[in-house]
Amino acid sequence: MLDHLIKGADLVDGTGAPARRADVGLRDGRVAVVAAAGTVTEPARATEDATGLVLAPGFVDPHTHYDAQLFWDPYATPSMSHGVTTVVGGNCGFTLAPLRAEDADYTRRMMSKVEGMALQALEEGVDWSWHGFGEYLDALEGRIAVNAGFMVGHCALRRYVMGADAVGGRPTAGQLREMVRLLREAMDAGAWGLSTTRSSTHTDGDGAPVASRHAEPDEVLALCAAVGEHEGTQIEAIVAGCLDRFADDEIDLLVEMSAAAGRPLNWNVLTIDAAVPDRVPRQLLASERARKAGGRIVALTMPILTPMNMSLGTFCALNLIPGWGEVLALPVGERIARLRDPEVRAEMLRRADSPEAGVFRRLADFGRYVVGDTYSPENAGLTGRVVGDVARERGLDPFACLVEICARDGLRTVLWPMPPDNDPASWALRRDTWEHEDVLLGGSDAGAHLDRMCGAPYTTRFLGDCLRGRRLVGLERAVRMLTDDPARLFGLRDRGRVAVGAHADLVLFDPERIEAGPATLVHDLPGDSPRLDSRAVGVVSVRVNGVETVRDDEVTGAVPGRVLRSGRDTRTVPVR
Repeated sequence: MLDHLIKGADLVDGTGAPARRADVGLRDGRVAVVAAAGTVTEPARATEDATGLVLAPGFVDPHTHYDAQLFWDPYATPSMSHGVTTVVGGNCGFTLAPLRAEDADYTRRMMSKVEGMALQALEEGVDWSWHGFGEYLDALEGRIAVNAGFMVGHCALRRYVMGADAVGGRPTAGQLREMVRLLREAMDAGAWGLSTTRSSTHTDGDGAPVASRHAEPDEVLALCAAVGEHEGTQIEAIVAGCLDRFADDEIDLLVEMSAAAGRPLNWNVLTIDAAVPDRVPRQLLASERARKAGGRIVALTMPILTPMNMSLGTFCALNLIPGWGEVLALPVGERIARLRDPEVRAEMLRRADSPEAGVFRRLADFGRYVVGDTYSPENAGLTGRVVGDVARERGLDPFACLVEICARDGLRTVLWPMPPDNDPASWALRRDTWEHEDVLLGGSDAGAHLDRMCGAPYTTRFLGDCLRGRRLVGLERAVRMLTDDPARLFGLRDRGRVAVGAHADLVLFDPERIEAGPATLVHDLPGDSPRLDSRAVGVVSVRVNGVETVRDDEVTGAVPGRVLRSGRDTRTVPVR
């Protein structure tokens, strides 16, 4: 007998094959039957009519930071509501294990700073009781609603072995051997491989460059070689050039890392903008060279423009513009005084428009900012207005106008920059870039930057755009890009497709309505901390390992997810 039978769905199975009307039967957490609609005669404990709905594999998000959130939110909201059934965590060199008890506070403050996680939520929502990576995985086992796999963060390895010397120091030969041993131990327990960062934007809670930024190439390559000794492993890496264009030495290092491990390496995020036509070929040069050297480098890119709010009052991407961090770190009163100084503003604008600002140059067109929440009577009526329009009315330049608006709110004003790359040429370039064999959709950062951005709904927003918007790719290909493509990159066993014997990770949705609602600020984290959330539209049901976890955008309370462990749940992906 089947556990559940879905009848008459338009099955888009993840392979890219044309949709077909089908009945899909589930048993013991797997797909037991796939047959033409109306032909299944085996009885089922439960049956549902899916006429007019699309049944697809559950979506795989290749870049998240749910490492902490899963402890207080086993449903990985809002990702699971948007059809995501498998998440990849432990990215960018940051993980919560291995961990010495005395380093828990340092780790919390680092994660709060570098990944925008609410410090109070980290303090109240996680018990921090583990030491080894295997203990961390065990702490999640049996209590999550999504499937989750995790890389090992280079920063955590360094901190565990070197203590405070991890920031600024170089390991002794014995310390490097210990880092390699810990990495092997973590992979034996199921870690997916190594993640590391050399990005200039990554600083810890003390404002210092995070630990992995101090590693020399020989250290990084020794860890990568250890990754290649274990089945079903990967590498994820961030370097400064990920934000704009790789330097030659960065390409050299990424290629050497993948070749040393004999494993795919992924990085994020490839920003595609027709106004910067040389960026995509430069970034994909790393992939071309890796293949020649016996490796593989895959660029993650988002298929939507993720809204991201800004503020002059709290840490955000504006702080990462060269020279801006010093001003924006001042006490509020002093900060306002400096921002009101025309010479200070002129220098800030000069730095923001310089080549060293890289991709952050796109944030400096202040006339294209939309005013969000305001807090003072003087700013009444400005919410939803474009700063450039207000500036013209007041006879001010846009940046001076924006500063005055924010100053009247004590710098609490919420700002929404309009993306400069929402033009037909940029969308055409995205469509062409998606054709590249080493480009993969993803990079949501779900679970991080919680009050600044909400990338988790990229799956439903992309499908809605494919069905009723720009229609850059067809439905079958869009589903494959969200399911089978990431499943194949990570070597997921029996996931990413709807096929007999596959794990029953499924999403059932209405093609006429599938979409993501607007991002709204909610206060549902431990300690009443805020985050941006987005409701799914048109998602009828989500199943993880055969068990329904979402029905009509409401979580059911079931926690059938599994901690996916390398080797057991992933196979080695060849790079040649």
